[in-house]
Amino acid sequence: MDDERQKDKQQDGLIAADLKLDSVPFAQPPALGLSSKLLLLTILFVMISEILIFVPSISKFRVDWLTRKLELAEVAALIYTRSSSDLMDAELESELLERLDVQTLALRTEGQRRLLAMVDMPGQIERDDDIRAMTPGESILAAFDTLMFGEGRTIRVTDQTRENGGIIELVFDETPLRQAMLSFSVNILLLSLVISVITAGLVYLSLRALLVRPIVRLMRNMANFTSNPEDANAVMQPSGRKDEIGMTEAQLSNMEMILAKTLQKQRRLADLGLAVSKINHDLRNILASAQLFSDRLSMLEDPTVQRVVPKIMGALDRAVDYSSAVMSYGKAQEAPPEKRLLTLHQVCDEVADFLDLNENCRVEYLNHVPETFEVYADPGQLFRVLMNLCRNAVQVMQNDVEGAVVCRLELSARKAGNEAVIEVSDTGPGVPEIARETLFKPFQGSVRKGGTGLGLAISAEIVRAHGGTIRLLDRSPGAHFEIRLPEGTKPGLTTGKGAGTDRLRTPDTETS
Repeated sequence: MDDERQKDKQQDGLIAADLKLDSVPFAQPPALGLSSKLLLLTILFVMISEILIFVPSISKFRVDWLTRKLELAEVAALIYTRSSSDLMDAELESELLERLDVQTLALRTEGQRRLLAMVDMPGQIERDDDIRAMTPGESILAAFDTLMFGEGRTIRVTDQTRENGGIIELVFDETPLRQAMLSFSVNILLLSLVISVITAGLVYLSLRALLVRPIVRLMRNMANFTSNPEDANAVMQPSGRKDEIGMTEAQLSNMEMILAKTLQKQRRLADLGLAVSKINHDLRNILASAQLFSDRLSMLEDPTVQRVVPKIMGALDRAVDYSSAVMSYGKAQEAPPEKRLLTLHQVCDEVADFLDLNENCRVEYLNHVPETFEVYADPGQLFRVLMNLCRNAVQVMQNDVEGAVVCRLELSARKAGNEAVIEVSDTGPGVPEIARETLFKPFQGSVRKGGTGLGLAISAEIVRAHGGTIRLLDRSPGAHFEIRLPEGTKPGLTTGKGAGTDRLRTPDTETS
């Protein structure tokens, strides 16, 4: 008895441990959180965009700068070509070259090149640019070439004049152009930084309000719900948003409500399991005492006693077996089946004996199983499965008060390949559609008032342990259950012919 109580205590501890939820503390945000990453990425992407804009901009700036210089040179060339010879003195030429900041000014017309002005010592030409023939790609390359190598370099630039189809030609030092381009680049860089910071700030604030804060709220809610899932206040309260965040909040709220209800149900079932395990301990002791009294009654020579006592002893043995089975189910395990080769017809007859279908019972019991039909199964467990199905059918049909209603329970069997197919059919009201989905789930499959919902769950577990299947057939009238068990392939199986109730009894030597 002490050992049994110790087992009960261990079982209580296991159930309590299974239901214990470890509280998960809310994790501290990292140093570089999602908001910081979004800010840095926004600045980076804006800078990349500005760089992509800067490349054609600096190219256009160079072309525009050269175009303006050529326009001024064209005006100077016009003055040279149309002025009188007395105006073309050295002083005027030097001033024009200084104002234009060029070393040589030339004009080509009608295939002739005319040198209009030139400094005393022009530099050596290191680069030629024809504005007319430059493509966008060449302009970009020329701009970066000026930025990198334009310091102190002399270049020649040509372009077509607006009048008389001539070509203006300039030779000048590229340093002023490079300095202008550097100033333009610095201005673009500063402007890009300002735009990046402003844009990144606006994007950061928008994303933080639209995404980061709702995500942090979801994360905190999940942490709080994990630490105490049975608290109704821990369930997510949707904000009512109509976007994806709002849909996520609503789905999370529904999921947490379902989980909370499931945990409450499991806790109630665990409490029930603890109570049943304690009751079973004392109940098995009482049944053991009743077995001792039944053994003494079997010593009497009275014919009635000799006929009734075996059934009483069989019922007590099965009660002890059921008590042990309830304990096993509470531990989420069923004893492995000890399979034997059985005569199914006789097992079905023993089921009828225990159903106590006397002359006053309205239910007609029909055993259509062939007398030579054999099945490979555990005797006690197969009896429990058939007993559960038949008892449910009898109890449902006995509730019908209408005398004209046919109440019939039929058992049949056949071979299908390497399987034995057993059918249990009745003419009752059948199984409601709402109960079909949870028919074989514990505490959920009951279809009658006062049922616990354990019988069919235990039956399904036993059949699965035999490697078979059990299902509800879609037939009418009544309920029709089909059990499929694989045939035995092991040699030397003992047959169950002639076995009675005593052979199906499970011996129990424990008296505590």
